[in-house]
Amino acid sequence: MADRLRQVAVVILDGAKPLDVGIPAQVFTTRPSMPYEVRVCGVEPGLVSGGDGLSYSVEHGLEALEDAELIFIPGYRHPDRDEPPAALVAALVAAHARGARIAAISTGAFALAATGLLDGKRATTHWHYSRIFAEQFPQIQVNESVLFVDEGAVLTSAGAASGIDLCLHILRGDLGMATANHAARRLVAAPYRSGGQAQYVRRSVPPTIGERFSATREWALTHLDEQLTIETLSRHANVSPRTFSRRFREETGYTPMQWVMRARIDLARELLENTDFGIDEIALSVGLGSGANLRQFFRRVLGTTPSEYRRTFTQGE
Repeated sequence: MADRLRQVAVVILDGAKPLDVGIPAQVFTTRPSMPYEVRVCGVEPGLVSGGDGLSYSVEHGLEALEDAELIFIPGYRHPDRDEPPAALVAALVAAHARGARIAAISTGAFALAATGLLDGKRATTHWHYSRIFAEQFPQIQVNESVLFVDEGAVLTSAGAASGIDLCLHILRGDLGMATANHAARRLVAAPYRSGGQAQYVRRSVPPTIGERFSATREWALTHLDEQLTIETLSRHANVSPRTFSRRFREETGYTPMQWVMRARIDLARELLENTDFGIDEIALSVGLGSGANLRQFFRRVLGTTPSEYRRTFTQGE
């Protein structure tokens, strides 16, 4: 263990979610392989009313942030209507100014956003609040489809379970893969899910807002091995390419070609999980032409390779 323990602070706000609090507290607790010291704190020491029937007795106030190198803000109830305490906002800004990293789990992103430290940066939060988050903080680039976002000194994650992915990501950067994988085994968690790996839900193609082009989307899913262009898709939808592109993005949040690419990657995922087809054969089956193209787009969309993905999902079978 290092001579000096790295200080980690977990800030509990009123209505704090128990799982969000427990994840960083457990991941970074002091162990021979973990050179961290966790201090759980509130805006003031004392009893903090949490969410889901739990309360927290915290020993430290915001002074715990003064020498913390890593600060976690767990999610809390009603983040869309309850502004974080001004004292916390000021303490977070001061901590950031002296070089601390600040990581928000789930709706903790609202408290982090209130500091202005996410302005002009990418961020995510729990899917249930992502649109409200984007409306309240239009200066932030909100991505609701990823597990977490790392912007260096400020990090955000989606729902509670993705807080584990965020913590393991931080460990990989701090202490290397071996330590992060050891922590993952201890947690019985997937050892590696990158921030962009929304692939660990069954389909990364998102639910749609509108249904005008649903028939065209269904048709495209059965013709992924063919050449699909905006002209081809708009002709099937019986509208102009320009209108199709604009309305399609309004309905799905993706351009038509982004949506097609994700659909192709999803189909490739299923073939990697359920067949013994080679990479080149799968690439042809999903309309990507070659194994090189599949590897390129797999890495771009999912942050991993087809072979790594197959090993992850077929190990032990």
